[in-house]
This record gives sequence, structure tokens and C-alpha cells, in this order.
Amino acid sequence: MKIFVTGGTGYIGSHTVVELQQEGFEVIIVDNLFNSDLGVLDGIERITGTRPGFECFDLTDAPATRDFFSRHRDIGAIIHFAALKAVGESVEKPLEYYANNLNSLMNVLSGAREFRVPGLVFSSSCTVYGQAAVLPVTESTPRREAESPYGNTKMMCEDILRDVARVEPGLNVIALRYFNPIGAHPSALIGELPLGVPNNLIPFLTQVAAGIRDELSVFGDDYDTPDGSAIRDYIDVVDLARAHVIAIRRLLEGKNERNHEYFNIGTGRGLSVLEIIRAFERATGVKVRYRITPRRPGDIEKVWADTTWANEVLGWKASVPIEETLRNAWKWQQHVGRER
Repeated sequence: MKIFVTGGTGYIGSHTVVELQQEGFEVIIVDNLFNSDLGVLDGIERITGTRPGFECFDLTDAPATRDFFSRHRDIGAIIHFAALKAVGESVEKPLEYYANNLNSLMNVLSGAREFRVPGLVFSSSCTVYGQAAVLPVTESTPRREAESPYGNTKMMCEDILRDVARVEPGLNVIALRYFNPIGAHPSALIGELPLGVPNNLIPFLTQVAAGIRDELSVFGDDYDTPDGSAIRDYIDVVDLARAHVIAIRRLLEGKNERNHEYFNIGTGRGLSVLEIIRAFERATGVKVRYRITPRRPGDIEKVWADTTWANEVLGWKASVPIEETLRNAWKWQQHVGRER
């Protein structure tokens, strides 16, 4: 069975490709390499023994996307990762985020409809909940006005998928609402490697630990949390990747109860930024220099998941301990340092 993975050389996409190939799926990736590197394919091949198919173009290009579908008529399902994803950057560049994230999804959906691809798993986000009034959030927690254009694109993409699924009975959709993916593959052959200055906590933290950057900025210590820093639900990237394989099987085997479903993908546990720093230091024995700075526009105070629905209905559960996740992130950083 061939699975089309958009953004498959990115952080989450590459880990998902590994899990798909290890489960016997054939994978073809489309990525414009805007925030990833073609060398990721080497890491995937070294882990799995198989090099996935790959084409480089931008999914906002409608003719190129349609041409791709016309040449690959044996696609069994799609996993759609391709998107711009930095909260802070989206506040500064809203038009770019709306144009990229919405148009790429609509072009992929048009191809799926025309060439009768029956299933799509969408990379959504807990940002659709905004700052929820009640924690933890469940799938029935009302979505709130997004705190950033990035979060708004995820909410709008979910709406597009819902509306299309209502009128396209041959298309089944699962939206996975991620919490905060961190870590790297245990092999240290693939991991999070943003181009330029990292926007996410862990790659910045590991670069500080490695001496690449001077210090880590902790955005705010005056939130209504036990230590004043923001709280998130940090999930191991391999656990998250496995959720996609389970979701794909659910669609292919016709186990979905509706043709449009949502699942929270997290650990069910919230940790603050300062707790993560301390956990990293315990796990690795490496001290991290940090400084408290003002809050960052677009950030919310705290959020973590109720994962009961994903555990019981999807049949998935997070299993990697936070210390192991952080050790893997550090191993990856050391591997990257040796390669450079």
C-alpha cells in the first residue's frame, strides 16, 4: 500500500515515514525543502533499509500537485504535514501562513477527490483550543479564537476538512491534534533540525547545551502556573509518529466510526518550561544556561491533553518517558554536531 506523505522530510514527517516503512507501507514524499534537508532521506534509509520515494515541489502549486496525483494513481492514503508552523513567525507573517497552509491543503484535497484517494490523516494542533477554560482538554472542548495566525490556519484547515468530508462520502479524514512533539529517533539518525534559529524549545535548549548558542530564553515567568513559566504537554516524536500509522490503518480497515474524526495526541501530563530544563539536566548531566525574558506574542499560558479518546478508540497511547525523550534529543544534537 502506497502512502503519500506531504512534508515528509520534516521533523514529524520523517519519523512517521520511518514508522510507516517499518510497518511495511510504501511511502512517497513531497516536500519543498523549505525547512528541511534532503539528507534526511539518508537517515530514513539507514534506519529502515529502504529509501522512500521523493519529489521536490511546492504543494501550493496546483498544476504540479495535480500532475503528481495523475502520475501516482495507486495512492491508498495521505498524511498531510506540509505547513509553516512557527507561532511567533506567524504573528509577523500572517499572509504567508494563510497562503501556504490553506492552499497546500486545498490542492491536496482536490487531488484526493479527483483521483479517488479514500483516506487522509491531517496534522492538526492543540492550538485550536486556544487558552481553554478547563484543563485538561478533551476532543469535545470548545475551540477558541486562535492566539496566532498559525493556530488559526489549523482551525480553518479542520473546518475545510469537515466540510469536504460531509459532501465526499468516499473521503475519510482523521485530524490528529498534536500537543508538543519533542525528542528524536533513538538511533540519532533523524531528529529536529530547523534551518536557522530554532523556534521550538528543545532544539534551542540542546544548542545551548552544546555551546552553539549562549543562552535559552524562557518567555515569561509570570504566568499563573506553579513556577510562572508556561506549561505544555510534551510528547515523544516517535510516539506521535506511531499514532499516524494507527490512524492510517484505522482508515484503510474501515474502523472509523464517522468519515471525519478528531483525536488528541499527547501524554496527558503538563510540564512547565523550567521543569523541562531541569529534566534535561537530570537526564543528561548537562547544565543549561537560561534567562527569563518577556512573554512571546501568540503563546498561551498552559495546556495539556485528556487522551482517553485516543487511548480507547484509536488504540494509541504515549509510552516514552520524558527523560528518555530528552536523552534522545541530546544524542541527536551530538550526532548533528559531529556531522557538521
